[in-house]
Amino acid sequence: MIHNSPVSCKKYSPEPVASALPPDGPVYPSRAGTMGMWIFLTSLAILFAASMVGYLVVRSRFEQWPPEGMPPLPAGLWASTIVIMLSSLSIQIAYHCVRADKQGGLIATMLITTLLGVVFLFTQGLNWAWLIAINEKVNSGLYMSTFYLLTALHALHVIGGLIYLGYVTARSFTGTYHSAFHPGVKYAVMYWHFLGVVWLVMFVMIFLI
Repeated sequence: MIHNSPVSCKKYSPEPVASALPPDGPVYPSRAGTMGMWIFLTSLAILFAASMVGYLVVRSRFEQWPPEGMPPLPAGLWASTIVIMLSSLSIQIAYHCVRADKQGGLIATMLITTLLGVVFLFTQGLNWAWLIAINEKVNSGLYMSTFYLLTALHALHVIGGLIYLGYVTARSFTGTYHSAFHPGVKYAVMYWHFLGVVWLVMFVMIFLI
């Protein structure tokens, strides 16, 4: 005869565990937040596009570009390009790490990305310093003024990006982000990739063609 034991028949109900998710926040980056980020990036794209169109208009007025007697742009722009491309790679790895709940990888790659961002600004500073050393300043004609304007505009947005990267990196140390909640990381990835694409377009436009 089989007796029904209260233990064997009792439905298992696990003890509730504290969720790591924000109590009032959405799971995953919300669609509204992502859409807002795309709108923000679109507005920045319009700003950069207008600046580049202005550069092309100025360039079209010259029969020769660079104008005769102007020095070539510094070869250090290649170094800047390599650095910012490496930073785009590292922040993409950070995104994969947070989605895989690899906290150590997230922290490491966010730190690397931030460091590469600082190195990018340093290389740009060296490029400007080289031009200034040969007496090619902002007021040295349209060729130089447009170069300084475009690169300075981009550098200002890199500085803004570094501030946000620092904030996201700091929160990564506290375990805020994980596979179910990582809007800060996603928005940082979107913004940083945007800056990388903008720089590539600038580099080709002002240095290669």
